[in-house]
Amino acid sequence: MISIFKTQKHKLLVVTLLFTVFSYAQRNSNMWKAQIALGLNSPSQSGFVEGFESKSTNFPTINAGFQRMFKPQFGAKLDFGFNRFSDGGDSPEFKINYTRINVQAVYDPTEKLTFLPEQIGLVAHAGPGYTFVKPLGDFANNKVSFLNVMAGLEVHYGLSKYMSLYADVSYILGLGSDFDPVIDGFGSFNGNLLTITFGITFSLSGCQYC
Repeated sequence: MISIFKTQKHKLLVVTLLFTVFSYAQRNSNMWKAQIALGLNSPSQSGFVEGFESKSTNFPTINAGFQRMFKPQFGAKLDFGFNRFSDGGDSPEFKINYTRINVQAVYDPTEKLTFLPEQIGLVAHAGPGYTFVKPLGDFANNKVSFLNVMAGLEVHYGLSKYMSLYADVSYILGLGSDFDPVIDGFGSFNGNLLTITFGITFSLSGCQYC
């Protein structure tokens, strides 16, 4: 009888311990979110050498990242972006893959904006990164990479505590050097990029800072 009592007591202790750990994890969860979005891009024409220009609007832009909220209003995210743009007008034929990776600060002022509808939220983000430009076809050797600084604003529409649809408008300032000699810039790019994307944000671990 005593043995059975001790066994039950041990089981109860284990269950209590697991429940405590689980509850603590839940209270400290969802500081983590993931995002994925698809949209359009518009490169600055000043990023091309003379004689080359791209279409004003290009598809696709693909963004994906992970976000960590340290407080309800402040966080950080690591995100990746892929963009494709190509020649337009009288320019020689070219295509460019523009890839970036950025570490950004995140600021969510939604709680202070009491005039917003309950399901609407705003999130601002900005931070440094690195850009990789890879021309395709005849100009494949004119690869270039450089630092960038990115800033943007997201408008979220909440579907639930754990998920929202969002639109993002971002501007990526390219910090690349001038092409020297100019021939190194044929079919390549070292300028700024505007992106507009639409996507989904979802919680990875509960809903503390949704």
